[in-house]
Amino acid sequence: MSMAREHFVLVHGEGHGSWCWFKLRWLLESSGYLVTCIDLAGAGVDPTDPNTVRSFEQYDKPLLDLISAIPEDEKVILVGHGTGGLSLIHAMHHFVDRIRQAFFVAATMLPFGLQTDEDKKDGLPTLPENEIDLTFGTGADDPPTTAALRPEFQRERLSQQSPEEESVLSSMLMRPWPVTAISTASFEGDDERLNRIKRVFIKTERDHMLDPQQQGSMIKKWPPSEVLEIDTDHSPFFSAPEQLFNLIVKSL
Repeated sequence: MSMAREHFVLVHGEGHGSWCWFKLRWLLESSGYLVTCIDLAGAGVDPTDPNTVRSFEQYDKPLLDLISAIPEDEKVILVGHGTGGLSLIHAMHHFVDRIRQAFFVAATMLPFGLQTDEDKKDGLPTLPENEIDLTFGTGADDPPTTAALRPEFQRERLSQQSPEEESVLSSMLMRPWPVTAISTASFEGDDERLNRIKRVFIKTERDHMLDPQQQGSMIKKWPPSEVLEIDTDHSPFFSAPEQLFNLIVKSL
């Protein structure tokens, strides 16, 4: 497959948007790859109020619409971060014949999403109540509609090894994420079909958001084609973009 036919689709995680990939996008495009960065519903510059995003299908619709529109002669390579891994799995169930490869960068990697409490324990960040702000958009008696990491904890959780100016940028651009919609992501299908797609997990060894033990548990339960390690925080696209780029292109 020629390089021109490989189309990278970069998918952000909770609270982030397409903006978080700017360094990796530049490195990939400078090497001749086609790259699209997506904003999921209520994220980045998407105009949707995240408090109105009530299902994972609604949250992930921009990604499915994008892949549907990519020409058939382009093979999709997905790269997901954090809960963006759920979006990758969702897309893999829908487009198993269109997706060539999927990279999980400290990302939730569970073949059927978050079906059990154990899945949630492995695949979602566990944050103390004092570090997050919850919004109850449908009333105090209902589950929270969004969650946001409080600004004073963002650097330590997400990017403690990254340049400080990029932590500032993140604090200006992050948005609350539709916590209930994400936490109810659950998929039906056949994991053997999914195994036709090459999966690469990039494990972040100094991660304070999705800790290495959680990542290791997901890897053990659903072994990918390849496991790569990077000695960074949760945000290697900021703290080690060249190393992240090299790991990805060498695994194609």
